[in-house]
Amino acid sequence: MGLFRGWLAIPLWKRVLGALLLGLVFAIVWPDATPAVAFLGELFVRAIRMLVAPIVLVTIAAGITALGDPKRIGGLGGRTIGLFALTTAIAVSVGMAVATLIRPGEGAPLGTAAPHALGPEVTPYDQLIGIVPLNIFDALARGDMLALIFVAILTGVGTLVAGEAGKPFAALLQSASAVLLRIVGIVMEATPFGVFALIANAVAANGAAVFVNVGWLAVAVLIGSAVQIVLVHSLMLRLLARVPVLPFFRGVIDALVVAFSTASSSATLPVAMRVAEKNLGIARPVYSTTLPLGASIGKDGTAMYVGLLSMFGLQAFGVELTPAVYGLVLLTGALAAFGTAPVPSASLFMLAAVLSAVGVAPEQTALLVGFVLPFDRLLDMTRTVPSASANLTVATTVARWEGELDETVYRARATA
Repeated sequence: MGLFRGWLAIPLWKRVLGALLLGLVFAIVWPDATPAVAFLGELFVRAIRMLVAPIVLVTIAAGITALGDPKRIGGLGGRTIGLFALTTAIAVSVGMAVATLIRPGEGAPLGTAAPHALGPEVTPYDQLIGIVPLNIFDALARGDMLALIFVAILTGVGTLVAGEAGKPFAALLQSASAVLLRIVGIVMEATPFGVFALIANAVAANGAAVFVNVGWLAVAVLIGSAVQIVLVHSLMLRLLARVPVLPFFRGVIDALVVAFSTASSSATLPVAMRVAEKNLGIARPVYSTTLPLGASIGKDGTAMYVGLLSMFGLQAFGVELTPAVYGLVLLTGALAAFGTAPVPSASLFMLAAVLSAVGVAPEQTALLVGFVLPFDRLLDMTRTVPSASANLTVATTVARWEGELDETVYRARATA
């Protein structure tokens, strides 16, 4: 028991890093023995696949019901949600564009995965009609992610509109979401063992070249995060809020540092609220509404990463990138990002919602998750920064529109 507690006392990322190094050494020293540990990776992959469909259905619906009062959807809440929808869609596009330019997925050795064909062509009409399932439980069993996202949104909105009668069901959704996140936590505790087996098999089968693609992926994440913050958020401040950019970035640096170190938008919230009031001059009624809402749905970094990693996977699997594929990745990526739980590496579990829409099998998505997960901690820290920046950008813009921005306080940061 003491050994077990000591194991759990070690931060997960350190255990994962240790498992990664052990898997690498194991594959180099004893490559013929890697098939004997392959079952650990397979069990881990199956556990991930098991969780994908219920997480998509429950967390998106629970996130919508967390708004509480239906009136928050209108007025200030409506503007906030609209801006987050805009930044999320742009972030997915940025991730897709960076991946298209750098092409980090080409030649990536994703285990034993073979190049994937899309199969029979599906018309846009069939894709549109398929969003509405004939049977919810059948869609859940088949893992039809577009249909599940539609059902989740409809369920969340319906629960809110039901008012008092919907509160018990909203509580049930919140409880189910909390339970699922606990299950995710349990599965994540098994990550070191899965990583050990997956890395050992990947390196034994493909050599150290596996790390070349991960390096290019890390470069793409850095570029995508920088573009989203420096270009997209700056343009929002100049064109929509009509305020200077430099005071903003000087004022929010504390929140961005906390976001990087914790890899959690929720953990950044207290610092973000402090800098919103003290450094940016945002009135309490605005930041107390927009920032908590942003911690739930304002995930620019996640959206950028989902778009980037989806393209990475499609490149690795040899899928033909047609305009229809780009459109589906953009649509489902934005929706999936909205529903991603605010926990480290949660975006990896939402990939199936995007890749299944363009015909990638769940088994291949699971291989992609297993390939990236050992390296995901540092990538997660990096992509949390644009999410924190987006939350404060939206809060500043809404405050400016509502006449609740003290420009004297805001502009004082220009000379601070």
